[in-house]
Amino acid sequence: MAQRSRKSRDSENKAGDSPSKSSSKNPPIQVNPKVFNGNTQIEVDGLQVDLRNRYLAAFLAWLVPGAGHFYQGRHTKGTLFVISILSIWILGFALGGFHVVYASWYPGDKRWHYFLQAGVGSAALPALVQGNRMRLATDSRGRTRQDYVPLWNGFMAPPHRPVDESEADEVAAWYARRGSGYEMGTWYTMIAGLLNLLVVYDAFGGPLAVPISGRKKQDSKDSDPPTDNEELASGFAESS
Repeated sequence: MAQRSRKSRDSENKAGDSPSKSSSKNPPIQVNPKVFNGNTQIEVDGLQVDLRNRYLAAFLAWLVPGAGHFYQGRHTKGTLFVISILSIWILGFALGGFHVVYASWYPGDKRWHYFLQAGVGSAALPALVQGNRMRLATDSRGRTRQDYVPLWNGFMAPPHRPVDESEADEVAAWYARRGSGYEMGTWYTMIAGLLNLLVVYDAFGGPLAVPISGRKKQDSKDSDPPTDNEELASGFAESS
């Protein structure tokens, strides 16, 4: 009995080792090195993709989501990106009462959120013009001058200064009017900017350069030499 149990354990160990041996035969998937060496023509899953000037494509993708992909002739992705990302950004901008995107680095109002919101490119650039105008209209005491008039009816303009959490300033009025919508709008616009950074990378590096459709795996199966059983079966079919 002991001998049989040892044999059974040995057979179990051998059976347990077989999956690891079979998995070791499959090499790890590697990223196509052409993605990183500056070539504009890359092959992805058996298809040729022309990235053209990848630096210009990346800049266009940042300037307008999806524009870099239209420049590369990848219209389906470009349409998807411009609709989805700008929809998220505009929705967040509206939820916040059109006041959640502005550029300010003033004590009490360091709007770090703008660095992420600016990921959508041209849609957030008016905030830089308004922020500079507010900077010029701020006196030595840190207060907005009386003669300050924002451009475009206050579109993306920073709040009047000073900004203090303990006082009823303009930011407090925005919060009071929109409630939780102000916070949600801020996060929506930030998320849209972060998503567009992925779009910029896709325009620069191209699609995922790994076999994703299973075509290569299927081809390798078809190219495997026939086994002894298959040769016998074919020989029997020919003789019959």
